Amino acid sequence: MNRRAQRDSFWRGALLSGLVQVLLLGLAVGAVLALGQHALDVLRARGVRSGFDFLMEPAGFQISEGWLDFDSVQPFWRAFLAGVLNTVRAALPAMVLAVLWGTLLGIGRLAPHRLLRGLCAAYVEALRNVPLLVQLLMLYFALTQLLPDSSAPIELARGFWLSKGGLAMPWPAADAGWQGAHGLGWHHWDWPERTAFGVMGGAALSPEYLAMVLALTLYTAAFVAEIVRAGISAVPPGQVQAAQALGLKGAQQLRLIVLPQALRVIVPALTNQLLSLVKNSSLAVAVGYPELVSVANTSLNSTGRAFECIAVVMAVYLLLSLLIAAVMNRYNARVALRGWA
Repeated sequence: MNRRAQRDSFWRGALLSGLVQVLLLGLAVGAVLALGQHALDVLRARGVRSGFDFLMEPAGFQISEGWLDFDSVQPFWRAFLAGVLNTVRAALPAMVLAVLWGTLLGIGRLAPHRLLRGLCAAYVEALRNVPLLVQLLMLYFALTQLLPDSSAPIELARGFWLSKGGLAMPWPAADAGWQGAHGLGWHHWDWPERTAFGVMGGAALSPEYLAMVLALTLYTAAFVAEIVRAGISAVPPGQVQAAQALGLKGAQQLRLIVLPQALRVIVPALTNQLLSLVKNSSLAVAVGYPELVSVANTSLNSTGRAFECIAVVMAVYLLLSLLIAAVMNRYNARVALRGWA
């Protein structure tokens, strides 16, 4: 078979594979829509109000914090959007912190120092075997019970105040009437200051938010540590010996030789942990942080639209998971080229 025939055969196979995938996706979407419509028809037949028209009605409740300001007179769809953004607001920094902390723990588990290895191993085993919900509640109670009152906060660093009311920190602020190149801008920091009535100014992170981010970070980092340890251990010893022969120091060996090759093993397993982290963020409802599940529960109680509220939650988590998987798979395709043969 000549090269042109091989190329034509390849494209015919790729086209056929693509058509089959589109067909299967269409069948899956059609089946989901049919089941959803059947459920709505059954609810209507039983006299139960159903449908997604409630999303345009006023919600009647407020959301205390988040990236999107929300008032009780605004519609339910905006409340769900605020809940989604609050989920991302907690999950995104937790992802970054869990990867960084987990990487350090994984490296520590392979350190030559016996005490450091033991401490890292104890951390990993302890947090992996305690349910996340228990850790979340412990952190929340510690933040709200053991810290001083808002009137007597602890100054962690200049401009950072911690108390039962949460964490106050500096935040960029806009000056009235000042216009940047693209509209309203900012050119100074709003620093929180301690007053007789508590800390004023800056930005405030609630204890519910802090407990959620810390719990997700500490719990997920324990699993990330094991993934990093396995990835580093999978690098052939010859690679390290070659790095030593080149005169590279320990940190240079790790940064330039070991970790880039270990990513081939680390990234696929790490993707699963990041997906689990996003789904575990739904536990924030236990401490009152207004993320997606909390907003859905409040909306369900207000409207009685259980099927619709649960369907929205499922759709959002599915989309978030697919987005994370797509980004990580793309990154995995890049780092896989750096692995050993």
